[in-house]
Amino acid sequence: MNILIDGKSCECKKGELLREVARRNGVTIPGLCHHAGLSGQGCCRVCVVEVTEHGSRKIVVSCVYPIAGECEVSTKSEKVREQRALILALLAKRAPLSAEIAALAKAYAAPELPRLHALPEGKCVMCGLCARACKELGTGAISTVNRGIDKEIATPYNEPSPACIGCGSCAAVCPTKAIEVTETAACRIIWNKEFALTFCAECGALLGTAEETAYAVQKAGLEESYLCGKCRQKKIAAKLAKTYGL
Repeated sequence: MNILIDGKSCECKKGELLREVARRNGVTIPGLCHHAGLSGQGCCRVCVVEVTEHGSRKIVVSCVYPIAGECEVSTKSEKVREQRALILALLAKRAPLSAEIAALAKAYAAPELPRLHALPEGKCVMCGLCARACKELGTGAISTVNRGIDKEIATPYNEPSPACIGCGSCAAVCPTKAIEVTETAACRIIWNKEFALTFCAECGALLGTAEETAYAVQKAGLEESYLCGKCRQKKIAAKLAKTYGL
């Protein structure tokens, strides 16, 4: 099956998500709440596009919109740009310190919305990617707390969480760099908790925090040395050489 995206014919299968088809065919659709390692959730709505099916047009959220049949898609029609600009204007009020949001708002000429007051500080747009990454990793150290304008991502009671292993997965998936991570040669500080760093005993490469390393060893059932990519490759190569006489 083929669909048209901005006039370009793109091959796809029924049920595929529209944003994934666009990405595969080199069509860029901006978005904040989507990550390759996590399923789409459609909460930021920056990735809206206009779809024409059976003679009617509609605005859809591309990261969660499954393709049902042949259609035409516009990622930059006037209606799309207007809606995207308004969405970014609202996000700019939520995260006034985010350089990423400011750049997108400028690119789409987002209105100022003077009647709305920006939050006094912050970069978080409440996309939820960090909490989902933490949950799927299996620790669940952070979550969404409070409601309304006080809604935020935090550890329980904003205190250091005993469940946090300091892996930084939450910061890695954050689209606006809202999660602060401080790292020195010996420790990492994240979510108001300090973690000692561990290093490979064989080559000295950084493995992660002590808690992160212990968690990975337990979950994977491997020796700690196998957590080091460089040393793991050497061990596997040596094993293959011995097995096959290479």
